[in-house]
Amino acid sequence: MTPLPAQAPDRFEAATYRKITLHLMPFLFLCYALAYVNRVNVSFAYLQMQADLGMSSEVYGFGAGLFFVGYFFLNVPSNMLLKRIGARGLLGPILILRGILSAWMMFVHGATSYCVLRFIGGAVEAGFFPGVVFYLTFWYTNKYRAKMIALFMSAIPISAIFAGPLAGSILKHLQGVAGLAGWQWLYLIFGIPLSVAGVIALFVMTNDPEQAAWLSADEKKLVSGGLQAEHEADKRAGGAKSRLVDAFASGAVWLLCLVYFGISAANYCIGFYMPKVIKDSISKDTVVIGWLYAIPWVVTTVVMLLVGRHSDRTGERRWHLALCCFGAALGFAILSLPGIPGAVSLAGLTLATASVLSAFTMFWAVPTALLAGTAAAAGIAWINAVGNLGGYAGPHATGAIVDHTGSMMLAWLALAGVMLTSALVTLYVTRKGALRR
Repeated sequence: MTPLPAQAPDRFEAATYRKITLHLMPFLFLCYALAYVNRVNVSFAYLQMQADLGMSSEVYGFGAGLFFVGYFFLNVPSNMLLKRIGARGLLGPILILRGILSAWMMFVHGATSYCVLRFIGGAVEAGFFPGVVFYLTFWYTNKYRAKMIALFMSAIPISAIFAGPLAGSILKHLQGVAGLAGWQWLYLIFGIPLSVAGVIALFVMTNDPEQAAWLSADEKKLVSGGLQAEHEADKRAGGAKSRLVDAFASGAVWLLCLVYFGISAANYCIGFYMPKVIKDSISKDTVVIGWLYAIPWVVTTVVMLLVGRHSDRTGERRWHLALCCFGAALGFAILSLPGIPGAVSLAGLTLATASVLSAFTMFWAVPTALLAGTAAAAGIAWINAVGNLGGYAGPHATGAIVDHTGSMMLAWLALAGVMLTSALVTLYVTRKGALRR
């Protein structure tokens, strides 16, 4: 291989990673945006579906969270498969099947079919998010990874900005059209683009830098050299572990599962119950709910990117993650206060949402620095699988609390405690020298 160009190394590196980002991130962003809105569009469908199907809050929460039980079982196998067959061969079919299943939700006719389809949908989508996080480790060193994960995950709030008003309008204006309820149209309209994105992925995704025809030999050398140097430095420092057993033998990995469990529980309680909170405290008009739903996500988009950028610039992860968890705990504590005005409720939702999504961004920079190689594939998937069980436990427990108390105040207070726990465990597991041990 020829030496790198004599031009300023920093400029060459910046230009190379800018090219990679422009090739990879817009499409990954679009795919995750579509996948996420199909995961949580049940929160809007519920506004009509509950009455049409006679569904209790507990059944809704149980089925919404059941997605993550199916998600749990196939996380690790999917990531190990991605390591063998590449991102294009795995992620494309996942998106195609997920879109079909999402559209099929329009045929739900009761609690059983609702729960079964949510479970299968989670099992199908299991490999997508951890697969992308692992895929990014093929391209980016730790210097860039938190910012790229932040960019990828900003698909959540940005998609919600547009999905909320669109979902509200679909529910209101397509109700009864062609004999279908508004919530049935919602599932169908949101599901089709996801399958189309999966078909496109089969043709446009590049598995790794060596297969990238759009990178020059010097650019490939820069990327592979940077990743190899980082791996060797971690091995000398006793840091990143690369064997499969390392993913499950590390106490830090299990504690990170606990942190992620709390973040996931909070995230999906927000995602699955935000429209209901707005309906109960501000307006019952689905169009108004859709537009108000967008407000916390606009703020979240800005905060996520600022937090990720600041963390990359300073190289600090520990306190960025912990403070995000503390902020979420404060937001949920505000929501738990009795008799608060609608504006204060929306402010609490905004603080909690921005903090939780920023915590997601910060979180994934930690295990990707701790693990490498086979251990990274299994460890990222394992943390994602176990942690995402919070996406089952949180909504299910919230639904049960609403049914038994008639209010969400106790659920918000419990989530404040969960996020406080995640903050304290974060500070413990990332203390000086803890990850190496």
